[in-house]
Amino acid sequence: MQNGKKALGGVLGLVVVLGAAWFGIDLTDSNTQTSSASSSLAATTSPSSTKKSTSATSAAQSTSRLDTCSLDELPEQADLVVDDILAGGPFDYPENDGVRFGNYEGVLPDEASSYYREYTVETPGLSHRGPLRIVTGGGSETDPEVWYYTSDHYETFCEITDAEN
Repeated sequence: MQNGKKALGGVLGLVVVLGAAWFGIDLTDSNTQTSSASSSLAATTSPSSTKKSTSATSAAQSTSRLDTCSLDELPEQADLVVDDILAGGPFDYPENDGVRFGNYEGVLPDEASSYYREYTVETPGLSHRGPLRIVTGGGSETDPEVWYYTSDHYETFCEITDAEN
C-alpha cells in the first residue's frame, strides 16, 4: 500500500511540475537552479524558428527566462524602431505605438498593468501592421529597462540584450 501511495505522489508531483512549466510558473527556489526536467520541457515548448539565442549573450544579462537575442539577429526594421523609441518618436503607427501592452498572453514576466509598451516593426511587403513587435518595459518611454521582440504577434518573445546602445 505504501508503494502505491509513493507512486501516486510521484505521478502527481510530475503533473504539477509539467503543468507549471507549461504555464511558465517558476517552482524553483530563487537560490537554486531550475530542474533539468522543467528546463528541457521549457526548451521544447519555446519555438525558436524566428529568434536565436547566442552563446555570446550570457544568461546573467537576461532579466527573464526567455531566450535572448541581439539587434543584429533581428530584421533591420527593428533597429529603426529602437532608434525611434530612444528618440521619443515619431512612430509609424502613432495610435498603436508607445501604448500600453497588456501581456494578456502571459508570455512576458508578470508586471503591473502599466509596465509594458508596444511598438510596431514594419513587415516588408505587407499593407498592414503585421505580426512583428517590440515590447518595452519599465523605465521611461525613451529609456526602458527591458526590451523584447516578437515575430509571431505575442506568441513567443526573445529579450533584446543590446537595444540600449
